[in-house]
Amino acid sequence: MAGPRPVVLSGPSGAGKSTFLKRLLKEYEGVFGFSVSHTTRSPRSGETNGKDYHFVPREEMQRGIANGEFIENAVFSGNMYGTSKAAVQARNQICILDIDMQGVKSIKKTDLNPLYISIQPPSVQILEKRLRDRNTESEESLQKRLQAAIDDIEMGSEIHED
Repeated sequence: MAGPRPVVLSGPSGAGKSTFLKRLLKEYEGVFGFSVSHTTRSPRSGETNGKDYHFVPREEMQRGIANGEFIENAVFSGNMYGTSKAAVQARNQICILDIDMQGVKSIKKTDLNPLYISIQPPSVQILEKRLRDRNTESEESLQKRLQAAIDDIEMGSEIHED
């Protein structure tokens, strides 16, 4: 892949990745470019298609995956997420990918050769408060996210040691 080496940013939902990413993009404008992922979930309040995610129908995403158009993809809480090859193609900026641990595992199997940065919450209790404060989840969905976060934290230390 041509261009600067990409950066993979990972960590559980609510750990602070978006805050870190926004600050990085603002302070180093023009140096970094964000890879906009695809998802089959509906946009949350304030999210913009093409900026926060490419919000696509499940059939379209499944077709793209089957055609080899994605570097990585995962299913979380019944929704599909993935990073398309087009999103990280050669550019003059350092491409940043915001990816969950399933995605990190997939990317480690490619020739992308990125730098990996893992963002972790101060504690599970603070993470739960952040997720609750968002008011975007049902209790069941929030509990799934918390369990996934705990699993990600445990898995992250193993994966990033490789």
